[in-house]
Amino acid sequence: MTTNTKETAQSPTHWMAHLELVAAIVSGVLILAAWLIGKEGSTTLSISFYIIAFLIGGFAKAKEGIEETIADKQLNVEMLMVFAAIGSAVIGYWAEGAILIFIFAISGALETYTLNKSHKEISALMELQPEEAWLIQEDGSTASVATASLSVGSKILVKPGERIPVDGIVIHGTTSVDMSAINGESVPVTKAKDDELFAGTVNISGAIQMEMTKPSSETLFQKIITLVQNAQSEKSPSQQFIEKFEGTYVKIVIFTVIAMMFLPHYLFDWDWTTTFYRAIVLLVVASPCALVASIMPATLAAVSNGAKRGVLFKGGIHLEHLGSLKAIAFDKTGTLTSGKPVVTDFIVRDNENTEKALALLLSIEAQSNHPLAVAIVNYAAEQGIAQKENPQIEDVPGYGIRALTESGEVLVGNPNFVGKSLIEDFNEGIVRKLSNEGKTVVSMKDANGILAVIALKDTLRPEAVKAIKDLKQLGIQSIMLTGDNENTAKTIAKEAGLDRYVAECLPEMKVNELKRLLSEYGEVGMVGDGINDAPALATATSGIAMGEGTDVALETADVVLMQNDLTRISYAVKVSKKMQRIVKQNVFFSVAVIAVLIISNFMQVVDLPLGVIGHEGSTILVILNGLRLLNNVN
Repeated sequence: MTTNTKETAQSPTHWMAHLELVAAIVSGVLILAAWLIGKEGSTTLSISFYIIAFLIGGFAKAKEGIEETIADKQLNVEMLMVFAAIGSAVIGYWAEGAILIFIFAISGALETYTLNKSHKEISALMELQPEEAWLIQEDGSTASVATASLSVGSKILVKPGERIPVDGIVIHGTTSVDMSAINGESVPVTKAKDDELFAGTVNISGAIQMEMTKPSSETLFQKIITLVQNAQSEKSPSQQFIEKFEGTYVKIVIFTVIAMMFLPHYLFDWDWTTTFYRAIVLLVVASPCALVASIMPATLAAVSNGAKRGVLFKGGIHLEHLGSLKAIAFDKTGTLTSGKPVVTDFIVRDNENTEKALALLLSIEAQSNHPLAVAIVNYAAEQGIAQKENPQIEDVPGYGIRALTESGEVLVGNPNFVGKSLIEDFNEGIVRKLSNEGKTVVSMKDANGILAVIALKDTLRPEAVKAIKDLKQLGIQSIMLTGDNENTAKTIAKEAGLDRYVAECLPEMKVNELKRLLSEYGEVGMVGDGINDAPALATATSGIAMGEGTDVALETADVVLMQNDLTRISYAVKVSKKMQRIVKQNVFFSVAVIAVLIISNFMQVVDLPLGVIGHEGSTILVILNGLRLLNNVN
């Protein structure tokens, strides 16, 4: 059966982000050209270049400002920048006005580019939803139909290797299902009659028949998509504050400039020329150029710093949030652990040769592509064991493998397959002990009983313990949210040194747990790598994805660990804290300079050239202060 994927048109905002950036760069080149031409004495041509730079660099932000002004019925910072630039041109300071537009255009282009990517992760999720399914008809035959046409109660055939199209229950057959898209577990789960199935998961080994129990619009996978959409639509506190500050700032400046155009003439007997001149100077020195430069260069420097050390920040606001985190929640599989099971124990029956038993097991598992079989084959290779025979095998879906070897029939699989009573008697309950340690145990049985048991485990990443320790030194709590069982979760949490853990979390449970942590700590990060982590990543104050994670996790997250190094999280937090300190310094300094220039202008102490020097000088200083973030942070 051919499974189609849904395609979504590329958002126009994606292309607009590139157009804005190109326009800003072109305007910068034109400003440089105009300045050089002006130095040669060609004033008219120089002004012409400045005007073109105004139009190219300022078009996008001016258009945005006008549209928002009409929609919100109030002026905004975009319009204030336009007025300031025009004002500087009116009094003959073309370069200052053009530079004002250029800086604002650059910051606007970068902001637009980083804030309009939400459609990508939704598209990636949609690709995992099968659009067709095998419908079992009344005469027993099957027909390929659109998943959307199915209704509750429909009987569906799911072949090996296909994604399960809808939520439902098994009505016939047994198989292993890759549940990683839902619960993040690396080990497939056995599904038999009456067991629950979820859309988007993968049927690995056996053909099964299922009955649809939920409409396509209410599947667990669809809930994941909805959760991501809802989380991304919520505005952050910082964004809300910036919007409120923007409106207040513009109103104060506009009101002050208008007042400056008239009141001094009547109150202080200024002539109209002086009054208008001082109003224009006020408009120029009060423009938020230095305020914009207080944040953007520092943010870009911090982003560059992180990128050099394996941390990708998707925007300044996400970088800002990292420094305020009080707790970080971790997924287990593929995040704290490697995501691939490895053999930790191989125990054989008394008086049996270990190498011979392992060679027998290798000959059986080498013919399977099951994740546990791959781990066993790799273990045998590490031990220098070679395959000595090629037995006939029969894959028993959901249970294990039956093999006909030179020494007779051998069974390899779970307790229900090889015999629970035999396992309990093996080596004084070692199997139960290994299971209590959170390990997956596979048993091998021959004619004389249990020949060997193999314990496998998804092991911790080498750097996980140090990463958790570093976070503790920064005062950040660490919590694990995992779909694994209690024993496995408890073992991993103890080994990693986590403060706490929550086991058996489905995607919506992870989101609920994360919301509870948010209410407890206020600012909480989430680290994950799978599709099942996407809603939690989107809900967290800061979503952090592993670089080898799924496309959905990478697109949903705010921060990406490109080298999968968990210790980079603490470094990113340090960068964020230093950036916040520098930004606060810059904002205070730029506001103080603007205040001094405004007061000096009112007192007629500062003229336009000095006002421009003070204004542009403060901008240069805050940029240089921000660039300190290019250095390594300790």
